[in-house]
Amino acid sequence: MNTHLTQISNVLIIGSGGAGLRAAIEAKQQGMDVVVLGKRQRTDVHTVLAAGGINAAFGNVDTDDSWEQHFADTYIEGYGLSEPEVVEIMAKESPAIVEEIDSWGANFAKLENGKIDQRFFGAHTYRRTCYSGDYTGRSILFALINKAKSLDIPILDSQYVSDLLVDDNVCFGAMAFDIQSGERTVYLADSIIVAAGGHTRLWRKSSSRRNENTGDGFFLGLKAGCKLSDMEMVQFHPTGMVIPEEMAGTLVTEAVRGEGGKLVNSDGERFMKNYDSERMELSTRDRVAMANYTEIVEGRGSPNGGVYLDISHKDKDFIIEKLPRMYRQFLDTLMIDISKSPMEVSPTAHYSMGGIVVTPKDHWTGVEGLYAAGEVTSGLHGANRLGGNSLAEILIFGKRAGAAASQRSKEIDVHIRSKKVINEAHENLNSWIKNGSEVARPLQRSLRNIMWEYGGVVKNKEKLEKGLSEIEGLKESSKNLDVRPDSEGYQDLMLAFDLEASIASSEATLKSALNREESRGAHQRDDFKDLSENGNVNIRVELDDNKEIKLSKEKIPQLEKKLKNLINKTVEIDNFEGCLLYTSPSPRDVEESRMPSSA
Repeated sequence: MNTHLTQISNVLIIGSGGAGLRAAIEAKQQGMDVVVLGKRQRTDVHTVLAAGGINAAFGNVDTDDSWEQHFADTYIEGYGLSEPEVVEIMAKESPAIVEEIDSWGANFAKLENGKIDQRFFGAHTYRRTCYSGDYTGRSILFALINKAKSLDIPILDSQYVSDLLVDDNVCFGAMAFDIQSGERTVYLADSIIVAAGGHTRLWRKSSSRRNENTGDGFFLGLKAGCKLSDMEMVQFHPTGMVIPEEMAGTLVTEAVRGEGGKLVNSDGERFMKNYDSERMELSTRDRVAMANYTEIVEGRGSPNGGVYLDISHKDKDFIIEKLPRMYRQFLDTLMIDISKSPMEVSPTAHYSMGGIVVTPKDHWTGVEGLYAAGEVTSGLHGANRLGGNSLAEILIFGKRAGAAASQRSKEIDVHIRSKKVINEAHENLNSWIKNGSEVARPLQRSLRNIMWEYGGVVKNKEKLEKGLSEIEGLKESSKNLDVRPDSEGYQDLMLAFDLEASIASSEATLKSALNREESRGAHQRDDFKDLSENGNVNIRVELDDNKEIKLSKEKIPQLEKKLKNLINKTVEIDNFEGCLLYTSPSPRDVEESRMPSSA
């Protein structure tokens, strides 16, 4: 079957979350015909799970805050792996983008003077996280949906993009099928923006839900000729739910700690004093995750394999006002009233800090006509993401990608298309529809178990090689998938593509982790416990001529003098080289740990 509908636009956007919608709005405001494709329903994309807040250096609460300090906090806590220009853009533009989305209806909490309120998040020098209770991502998403609706931007749900259409390094569209009907559509466009999220669903304990963040955006980019970077840098959020089993990994927002929540082990000890005595629970995410992990593996965990997060010392009315989602989440799932009882939490795979390599200002991928924005990209977070930066990222760089894509559409004379490339995309779809002996969902589960066991919070050479070996076995099994339409639609076909993307993303992640022989931020190895002098590099991933994963290393851009001076000024240190922080796999032992109390 090689039949399809055709739809033509100036700008095509793959992904209907915050980055995709902000890109669409910008393109539409610049006079473009825009189409947005979403795999999930538009009101239930991953952005709704971003609970705690969005960063902007307003200085509304702490008047000494500045974009310079926001830059320094972000760059330092990224362990020097971030692209400096990307960090600078984000820090400078966050206030304006927050004011914009608030004016569109995001409904941030306000101070008595009418200015936006700001709370503490981990590793921030000042209170700069703007919030709407603990529903911030949802508030932002619905504001974007309403804005897009007012501009008559079409958002097409249940569209699965199987291939980007690329001919001679020029992307001219995408092949997609309807997950319910199987109907195929070739979307032709002058410019295409990938905003399809990350790959954290590949771990058994994950804050992502089924069928989201499966690495499909990464794989689309790889097949199109893009490079990926720093795939080994996966943030494990310190606090995910432990029970019930079906909810394991579900996010317990950092806002709980930002509003005064305390971490306690089974001995009743507030243990963060052993890991970061100054910042305590508001330390960096990598450090708090390692602290929780260490307490658990060393036998001081809760009965269900977690630690305790306790905010019951706060008034119930305060909790319901500041943390309404968390209050209801624990009541609905466990009938636990967090104003009276502690929560059990443990690390959970939360955020892909690596991804598609893009240029800082316009998020171009290096493939003509192809841009990317949001969690699918690399560059901002380095080895450790500051909470609250992701929502700023998706809005700022979604807007910039939308502007750049629009400009290209205005400038090109001829839109190319290739019948050969379109037919190849059809054949790729056709090749999966067959009878077989394997089912995608159990293989996906096996992959998640592999990634958790061998590519989890702490890794080593033996684990990583074992994980890669088992992934090879899954590759073979996936060649014999049973994929056929049925009364439930084309779910099997979607799962087959997701599995292929997940396997490729997992392989890229483990190979990158094996190649980085050091411990840095979220990347922790118990066979290489120190920062490496040769570690100030980004590890790149691309496909070779045989469609196999190939790695290379690229030196990190040097800080410009003005930014280096800015870092020195804001943190009052000399000779900053980007490697200030270190988290040992067993940091309770202060004598052996090289982890400072603050930075």
